Amino acid sequence: MAAPWLWLLALGAGLAAAAAAAAAPPPPDAEVTFVLPAGRRECFYQSAPANASLEAEYQVIGGAGLDVDFSLESPSGRLLVSESRRSDGVHTVEPTEPGDYRLCFDNSFSTISEKLVFFELIFDSAQEEEEEEEEEEGDAWVEAAEPEDALDVKIEDIKESIETMRGRLERSIQMQALLRAFEARDRNLQESNLGRVTFWSAFNLGLLLLVAFLQVYTLKSLFEDRRALRT
Repeated sequence: MAAPWLWLLALGAGLAAAAAAAAAPPPPDAEVTFVLPAGRRECFYQSAPANASLEAEYQVIGGAGLDVDFSLESPSGRLLVSESRRSDGVHTVEPTEPGDYRLCFDNSFSTISEKLVFFELIFDSAQEEEEEEEEEEGDAWVEAAEPEDALDVKIEDIKESIETMRGRLERSIQMQALLRAFEARDRNLQESNLGRVTFWSAFNLGLLLLVAFLQVYTLKSLFEDRRALRT
């Protein structure tokens, strides 16, 4: 007689675990900047819940050519994105599969130059969108609310405004991170160009001085030869 009860308890525990997994919030957004050595391939793993939205964006902010090979694989091993010799890219996966997504950056085509790579992962929960839709559908009963429920309605409005502000602030932080990545890439490029310009300017100046010295020496030797012939 105890077996049916144990089966029901196990079934209830499984349903509760599934509900908890479905209601679990998405993982926090991630920002990573790393050095990819020449001839190397680096991979990163990021776990994702089911039925969410994942946005992956990367920038090559340092190194000759400012390009890498990029690939994105799903937890089931399916290749979602494959790019060659790109300096940046933005890709969205929706809906996501539960498990670990793999992001790989390949610099094996370069034998000398290392690359400085920045990438960011942004998660959006589908559950939040459903809650927003339910709130919009519930506006009808809010309008017909009784006076004693007005305080509760105001509190819900304040909560909604705070959540909206929080989402906009998070998006602003993400945009600032991207702008910092652009600024770092431009700064590295300018510093690299400055080094090249300085080197070649010094080389050309030395070459000009050498040519001027050779010209003066040649003219001087010619005049000396003529004086020797006259004597």
